[in-house]
Amino acid sequence: MTSATNIRVGLLAYGAIGHEHNLAVQATDGLDLTAVADVNPERVAAAQDLAPGAAGFSDATAMLDSGLVDLVVVSTPPDSHASWAREALDRGIHVVLEKPMALTSAECDELMEFATSKDLLLVVYQNRRFDQDFVTLRSLIDDGAVGEVFQYDSFVGGYSRPCDYWHSDAAVSGGAIFDWGSHYLDQVLNLFDEPVEHVTGMNHKRHWHHVTNADHAQVTLTFASGRQATFIHSDLAAARRPKYYVLGTEGAIVGDWNPAAEPAVADLPALITRFVPGTDPEPVPLADVPAFQFHNELAGHLLRGEPMQVSTAQSRDVVAVMEAAEESARQLGRPVVPVLTTRE
Repeated sequence: MTSATNIRVGLLAYGAIGHEHNLAVQATDGLDLTAVADVNPERVAAAQDLAPGAAGFSDATAMLDSGLVDLVVVSTPPDSHASWAREALDRGIHVVLEKPMALTSAECDELMEFATSKDLLLVVYQNRRFDQDFVTLRSLIDDGAVGEVFQYDSFVGGYSRPCDYWHSDAAVSGGAIFDWGSHYLDQVLNLFDEPVEHVTGMNHKRHWHHVTNADHAQVTLTFASGRQATFIHSDLAAARRPKYYVLGTEGAIVGDWNPAAEPAVADLPALITRFVPGTDPEPVPLADVPAFQFHNELAGHLLRGEPMQVSTAQSRDVVAVMEAAEESARQLGRPVVPVLTTRE
């Protein structure tokens, strides 16, 4: 699409993340919110409070058939991402999917092929790629601030009872690895552009038996250079690890959780500190990241053909890594080689 006409956006499901997209659309030149669909009329009304001109639908298929949208943002639970993406693409509608893209790489491949055949955009909202703490961390690593990074560890969680919502239902969410891993493993693959030799995973189900997600999950990627990156998502961590712990040949970087956000520490950026032997720890100011950068890139891509930082193939490979981790976990941590498309 190269016309200067604004992109008409429809929101399919309107929870907290749908509201985030609504705010972004209102603030982005080239995007207009024209429709919203949710089975709960109160959620539709909430969307229209911010976008009074948007048409409301209780049936998502009716919205897709309305002719009112050029692009749909799918914010339904993960097990329905692939089916709703197919429905939209089949109607000639561009698609933004919430993470993860789908629950299997085979579904991702099918969607990518279908979108290409229709000459339509299919992209995943990898919003954590634009977090201030991660952008700061990536800049430090890219600039060689701690030399060559050989160990990268990331963590999210604490010790708390998981919610009873779909996030904790493995059949719907994909499991603990798929939930936060869709963000954190995307960050890992964005940082290190080299082949992945193998992936290992481990899931522990030991305490919270009211839900089916693992209580504690760990993924380790081993790259061709020998560099390793780990991701842990835990609801059994009575003592939290730092969000980021990065070791390089000339120093280290630590991203500590911001105590001002306790207990919801993931709501604020981590506090980044650089450690160099022989010097005092150096607090690093967070990078200045433009608001709603993903949505601005989305509008620029659809209207003017400008590149986006997030590609569909990248998000597909995140799913492939998570699939490999789950297969490894079923084999008690034996290495599994993922089939990736974005690296040799």
